[in-house]
Amino acid sequence: MFNKIILVGNLTRDIELKYSQAGVGIAKSAIATSRKFTSNGEKKEEVCFVDITFFGKISEVANQYLRKGSKILVEGRLNFEQWVDQNGQKRSKHSVIVETMQMLDSKGDNQQQPNQYQQPQRIPQPTYEYQNAQGQQVQPPQQQNNGQSNQLKQVIPPNNQVSEIDVNSDEIPF
Repeated sequence: MFNKIILVGNLTRDIELKYSQAGVGIAKSAIATSRKFTSNGEKKEEVCFVDITFFGKISEVANQYLRKGSKILVEGRLNFEQWVDQNGQKRSKHSVIVETMQMLDSKGDNQQQPNQYQQPQRIPQPTYEYQNAQGQQVQPPQQQNNGQSNQLKQVIPPNNQVSEIDVNSDEIPF
């Protein structure tokens, strides 16, 4: 199953930051998104208000840099909450658990704050091998001082490991 939601809008209230007994930051706010459309020749705007919750380090960053009216992009998952109110009535609502966010205000609006925060990700680095003029594999240049010129070559997987894509020129849209 897949549960992913992306919203762009403005915060409707300041961030409320609290800490769990384990010391994990929990920040809550709400975001207002809008959609403009034309119905029967009349221009209309539909506004949607959604509660959002940040956990961990991102909650502290949100509390430090975001205020009511801040424009942000949030990416996360939809959460269904249920509870019983003071009158004994069952209540429920959907909210968004934020996994990443981007602050979209210009730097002047945010007083020189960072423009993006998200959990760090590992980016795979390409593998390289070094060859001398005769095509023999050698140590990287900084480790070898024998005067031979070395060339940097990106390792490419053998042909039997690269999948082929059969494309008919009639299928290309341009």
